[in-house]
Amino acid sequence: MDTVNVVEPAHRELAESLAKRGVKYALGSWIDVHGRPKTKVVPIDHLPNMLAGSERFTPRGITGFGAMDPHEEESVAIPDLSTLRQLSWDKRFVWMAADIMFGGTEPFDQCPRSILKAQLNRARDLGFEFKLGVETEVFVFNPTESRGGTGYLAPLAASGELEPCPAYDAEATLDAAEFLDDFVTALHDNDFGVFSFDHEGGDGQYEFDFEHDGALEMADRITFFRLMIRQIAKRHGLAVTFMPKPYTEAWGSGHHYNMSLVSSETGENVMRDPADPRGMGWSATAYAFVAGLMRHADALAAIVTPTVNSYKRLNPKLADGTPSWAPVWSAYGEQNRSCMLRLPKNRPAVENRVVDSAANTYLAAAFSLAAGLDGIERSLDPGDPVDVALIDTRPDPTRNAVRLPRNLLEATDAFARSELAARVFPKRFVDEYVDMKYSEWHSYHSTVTDWERDRYLYAL
Repeated sequence: MDTVNVVEPAHRELAESLAKRGVKYALGSWIDVHGRPKTKVVPIDHLPNMLAGSERFTPRGITGFGAMDPHEEESVAIPDLSTLRQLSWDKRFVWMAADIMFGGTEPFDQCPRSILKAQLNRARDLGFEFKLGVETEVFVFNPTESRGGTGYLAPLAASGELEPCPAYDAEATLDAAEFLDDFVTALHDNDFGVFSFDHEGGDGQYEFDFEHDGALEMADRITFFRLMIRQIAKRHGLAVTFMPKPYTEAWGSGHHYNMSLVSSETGENVMRDPADPRGMGWSATAYAFVAGLMRHADALAAIVTPTVNSYKRLNPKLADGTPSWAPVWSAYGEQNRSCMLRLPKNRPAVENRVVDSAANTYLAAAFSLAAGLDGIERSLDPGDPVDVALIDTRPDPTRNAVRLPRNLLEATDAFARSELAARVFPKRFVDEYVDMKYSEWHSYHSTVTDWERDRYLYAL
């Protein structure tokens, strides 16, 4: 098969060096719209050809995104060599994030990595670099003990019905030590800079926190994180889900984004200002960034909470009536965890608490950055912060808060009419993403559930 570029001698030397370290195969993974890596695997001596663009794909139609055209030109995966990692749990393989290109030069219009890179370039034109930290939450369960067809998932290390929830429980964490130790060791081996990990509020739910980075580097890391945790879990006979709300009774899995801007010239964080007239220590740039996120929150929801199931998490209360602390209002507050946006005191970053574990990190980061930059370019003001708990779904005109979309249909409608989305994403991406999400909503809304039969079958 013809290559796009000339094979570099340095790449042959790299392949030989990796082979001496026991590497046998290389993966150049492009990322689909759902955030899953897709790849072809080549023998390590073919790595130079892969880096030159030898591996071709027909990605449309494979990931539920758009219809495949049998006459459509093939795309080419160009790996980013700076992302190369040897799999610490299986040293026969190296992995790289790749961009999907047409003809080796034009980004494929559905390539999430290229969409993010375009927004990062726009930020640089305005004098900013975009930094991102992600608080990752997942559920880990035992598929062999789960009961098929009943919806029951047997959690790893069940907490024993701890009340009010097993969050931060030391014993519940230690009960899962065999798996957690293997996975956190892999994070260390791959230079994630782990700060901490803990048991979260749902049975078998865990959070992992590690160093922030540039947004592209963080998105690449999260992609590798998802691949790594699933592979290591399988070695323990376990399964990991990024489904935001797998249990009715439990908390959902967030994917909180901690976002900051630094000066492209000096590298200095520009989010803080001791002379803040509001007295909270934040800069005019940070407030405008917040205002942009609030302005576009309804359309953002289609990307940062992208599934039908996402909106089961975005409820102010859990099934038992206790607060869920998942935000349902486009609002901001200092330390206020019930708002979409939180201005934490311990770091110079805006935390978006709406983003969930189903989000494609590249797409969510791209759209979030674009919204924040729109606020900066328009010099928007977010209004007053909210200092009370927003746990009611009824609007209160005295509070600076707007209800977020209640379901995927409302979010998709907002995305479809969003002028910002039309600037961030190629037209074909918008059209086909909207069609995909409308189809997802229709399939869900057309399904009669056990809840409906239990409630209505004999009562009506």
